[in-house]
Amino acid sequence: MRSLSTYRGIRVVSDLTGYSAIPPAPEGFRSGFVGIVGRPNVGKSTLMNALIGQKVAITSPVAQTTRNRLQGILTTPAAQIIFVDTPGIHKPHHELGKILVKNARTAIAVVDVILFVVDGSVPAGRGDQFITHLLTQSQTPVVLGLNKMDQAVDADAAASYQAMALEQGWPVFQFSALTQAGLEPMLAGLVERLDPGPYYYPPDLITDQPERFIMAELIREQVLHHTREEVPHSVAITIDRVEEEPAITRILATVSVERDSQKGILIGKKGAMMKAISSAAREQIQKLVMGKVYLEVFVKVVPRWRHSRGRLEDFGYRIDE
Repeated sequence: MRSLSTYRGIRVVSDLTGYSAIPPAPEGFRSGFVGIVGRPNVGKSTLMNALIGQKVAITSPVAQTTRNRLQGILTTPAAQIIFVDTPGIHKPHHELGKILVKNARTAIAVVDVILFVVDGSVPAGRGDQFITHLLTQSQTPVVLGLNKMDQAVDADAAASYQAMALEQGWPVFQFSALTQAGLEPMLAGLVERLDPGPYYYPPDLITDQPERFIMAELIREQVLHHTREEVPHSVAITIDRVEEEPAITRILATVSVERDSQKGILIGKKGAMMKAISSAAREQIQKLVMGKVYLEVFVKVVPRWRHSRGRLEDFGYRIDE
């Protein structure tokens, strides 16, 4: 088993083989997997971070930020919920998009409860209707969550979702992942729909993702925040080397893009853009490893990597079975 790491005082781990710190569940304890699904940019990752109480998924104003099926773990005295944050369901335009949508649809079939998150500040659209159609083909219980209610100004917006939920017999909860208003009733509604069960993970874990995965995601988050629209979707991050020393953790990473122009944007004038990205990412990674970090990032061009199944597998994007 790999060593446990700490993220803001909470442990993260990628392999639990032989780990014996999973206690027996008390009487009446509930547990299960909740899939968070919805269109891109409705706040699914922000919601999961708010529910977990820690940052396990990166966020940005850019749609389709989530690329991997990320699991966040919330353990309370009464329940353990494993949240599965899925990529936004959308019409794919390249091989990467096809994999993301396929994996999101796979998650619908394997979780215990589906939390269908919508942007409650605007009326239901065709994308929401498409996902509704997908969910009606599943036997998995669905809870409809209206996010961004702190931004709602159109009273008819919520009514359009209420009508959709009434037709399907889905319970509805309104909340704001950003302000966290309304999250407790929604969380209680999810727990009610879980069966009695054991601890699947040690109670102090917040994610099952490996440390290197989170490091790469924290770097990609800063790329999303710092660069213009033509860059973010064309970026893949690999962690090439991690050297843990007593006083510092040294990390070598590579940012891959599809065009020379994107490489130029990422590097910036006299390297200013990459310096800003690396500095911000290093601050976040230091919270992950609870210590000083030296981060060195290289940028390389891999033409049309999003369209190549082989390249996608090299970067860790595979279809979930």
